[in-house]
Amino acid sequence: MKKVYYTLLFAFFTLLSASAQQKQTFAISGGDFLLNGKPIQIHSGEMHYSRIPQQYWRHRLKMMKAMGLNAVATYVFWNYHETAPGVWDFKTGNKNLAEYIKTAQEEGLFVILRPGPYVCAEWEFGGYPFFLQNVPNMVIRGNNKEYLAATKAYFTQLYNQVKDLQITKGGPIIMVQGENEFGSYVAQRKDVPLEEHKKYSAAVFQQLKDLGFEVPFFTSDGSWLFEGGALPGALPTANGESDIAKLKEVVNKFNNGQGPYMVAEFYPGWLDHWAEPFPTQKPEQTARQTKKYLDNKVSFNYYMVHGGTNFGFTSGANYDKEHDIQPDMTSYDYDAPISEAGWATPKYNMLRELLKTSETPAIPEKMPIIEIPKIALTKTVDLADLKAKISPVYEDTPQTFEQLNQGDGYVWYSKKFTQPISGKLELKGLRDYAIVYVNGKKVAELNRYYKKYDCEIEVPFNATLDIVVENMGRINYGSQINENNKGIISPVIINGQTITGDWEMYKLPMSQEPDLTAYKNSGKVNRPTLYQGTFTLNKTGDTFLDMRDWGKGIVFVNGINIGRYWSVGPQQTLYLPGCWLKKGKNNIVIFEQKNETLQKELKSITTPILEDLRPEKGQ
Repeated sequence: MKKVYYTLLFAFFTLLSASAQQKQTFAISGGDFLLNGKPIQIHSGEMHYSRIPQQYWRHRLKMMKAMGLNAVATYVFWNYHETAPGVWDFKTGNKNLAEYIKTAQEEGLFVILRPGPYVCAEWEFGGYPFFLQNVPNMVIRGNNKEYLAATKAYFTQLYNQVKDLQITKGGPIIMVQGENEFGSYVAQRKDVPLEEHKKYSAAVFQQLKDLGFEVPFFTSDGSWLFEGGALPGALPTANGESDIAKLKEVVNKFNNGQGPYMVAEFYPGWLDHWAEPFPTQKPEQTARQTKKYLDNKVSFNYYMVHGGTNFGFTSGANYDKEHDIQPDMTSYDYDAPISEAGWATPKYNMLRELLKTSETPAIPEKMPIIEIPKIALTKTVDLADLKAKISPVYEDTPQTFEQLNQGDGYVWYSKKFTQPISGKLELKGLRDYAIVYVNGKKVAELNRYYKKYDCEIEVPFNATLDIVVENMGRINYGSQINENNKGIISPVIINGQTITGDWEMYKLPMSQEPDLTAYKNSGKVNRPTLYQGTFTLNKTGDTFLDMRDWGKGIVFVNGINIGRYWSVGPQQTLYLPGCWLKKGKNNIVIFEQKNETLQKELKSITTPILEDLRPEKGQ
């Protein structure tokens, strides 16, 4: 009887709690954010569900709450959820967006949803599925029916996941962003009339409203770009604006002469590229600007409060005229207050002192850290052995990744010559990194970042030319977003002659850990090689794989692609979350593209190396 009584009592309080949640309201009125009719300041931090293992979501959200924040903002990554045309996944592991939002609510945080469709975020293709580029007549971020049909399909799938998580339904979602930094795109694409840009942004905004999003909307742009990015019916917020007077002036201009005033992207750090210095910001600088916002009742969202990691092939790239491409690193540490591994930094502690109240909880304990002194690598397999079991695609000219219906990874291009040829090999359309072999011997590395698109080559009689090409991440920011094909996208030229006829393409997406069980040892120096090893653990914990002795490639641990490494740095370690390790036997597979020496072992260390820059030889 007592058990029944407590069951009924629990059910009563559950219903009471749900009823109380449904009574919550959030609005923008009279120049204020209003929670249940009372003014509130938003102290938010950006943190992306896709960049943190699901097992660690709650820990990181607790870290945010303990810093004194009351909201979490997150982009939604379209290409993370539409894995193939019409194939959607919002449930598996890190893709369970609804669970992330519910967990945030359980930890006492409101949620700011940023669905795009374009998100930038240093993410592959700015969040767009690669296969959109195969749709005839589609123009990304343009006012055309093919693209708007695709965005509507995406928004519909998303809305079905989050519709009941709006604050009006008892959930934590208080605001939704329309598009993203569209003003900067308008400024870069002056070849398109402003009126057409505005028709597009209004159309995607209307799609969100028509589906049933009923919480307040906002836009997010640099303060000097509101003309192109602001939308009627959405609160304009200013990214990176530190000048309070300027912030108020520009918001007033586009918001009927009043606030509220918010910086939707307040940068406590900055993004990182391979082969470039790791940017940092002093804690005192971030704290000083935070205090300015607090003193002037300006709401803000730290971008990022916790960056996490670009696991697998999720990192994107920026476009830069000097380099053509600036690929983003695997680590998305961002010099954020909460480090890549979820640690409280000096910046975190300084901001917590500014933001905490009597109700702010204690900082949660750090995740356990372990060191693995030796991982023996007992098998080496030449990538050519895997290629030999793949059916090639034959065409007269090299095909792009998109033409091959491949999003990520590598494509091996092969061409047999019955007559000798020598001279300059030109790959002006290389996207993005290639190693060139003649009869199995390495002759050159070509690289879009360093603008190295050619080399001298000598192909003898009855020889084979092999070009192994890596997609280093599609551009996620700028006008070149509509020029995002990968692989070899232009003619291959040798000694002024276009090489056509009987090209073979072998698809190597590396979407899953290669199974090397049936292969014998065959790895050789200066050949693309896969390494395999196992290691046994008595306890698990977070760790950092030390890649300082390696060249360029990716690493799988227990079947999970934990990301790219590249000797140029500044990142020289790969974060390996302890939740992906097992007590007992663990498996590791490394694909090393350059393989300048045969490796026998690998180790891990307890602290990351993110600031060790080593320029590529000869660059």
